[in-house]
Amino acid sequence: MSDLTGLRALVTGGASGIGLATVHRLTERGATVAVLDLDPGNLPLGFKADVADDASVRTAVAAAVEQLGGLDILVNNAGIGAIGSVEDNPDDQWHRVLDINLLGIVRTTRAALPHLRASEHAAIVNTCSIAATAGLPQRALYSASKGAVLSLTLAMAADHVREGIRVNCVNPGTVDTPWVGRLLDAAGDPAAERAALNARQPTGRLVSAEEVAAAIAYLASPDAASVTGTALAVDGGMQGLRLRPVEG
Repeated sequence: MSDLTGLRALVTGGASGIGLATVHRLTERGATVAVLDLDPGNLPLGFKADVADDASVRTAVAAAVEQLGGLDILVNNAGIGAIGSVEDNPDDQWHRVLDINLLGIVRTTRAALPHLRASEHAAIVNTCSIAATAGLPQRALYSASKGAVLSLTLAMAADHVREGIRVNCVNPGTVDTPWVGRLLDAAGDPAAERAALNARQPTGRLVSAEEVAAAIAYLASPDAASVTGTALAVDGGMQGLRLRPVEG
């Protein structure tokens, strides 16, 4: 598929997990893709940036856009996780997670908007989460940050639709990423924990990073020209389905 040929994209947190899968998917479909990451590694268009630092973001976005020759697609994917109820995370951790998961999107979008306005096909896709719309145990801080991302996505879509900039988000379920892998490794019984995570999604398995990337690529593509202000769930039915228990 080459429906993104000629389009220029920027992916934050693009060196691993969903971000890296998105870089590969956009590239396969013809886009030229730059990455912003704390550690961009050996990616050909990788730029070091900390989305918690405005100056770092502005410098990296400017450098990336210069290399790309413009900007058509922004994927705000950088984020971090957190475990616990409202009793478990101290204030500084709340500030840190919100600073990255929410304000990171604000900083990157703010730096990218002047360039997106010059594009004939401008799209922003934010990586949100099923945690924005479903109550998950031990995810109070993370859920709050992603709930804010969902609301921000809708507000951004309203603010920029008349500028020709579409804004959507994806809401993944539990994705088989390095972060989830680390959580499993830290569990007392990793196999049992993985089985529990698999079981809470009606499809009976974790979502793959490539499946989320495919949804991001769709929302970023001309195929979705009439799609804005939408949250696309990629969650194995976790949010919308209520299955009867399997009879033993």
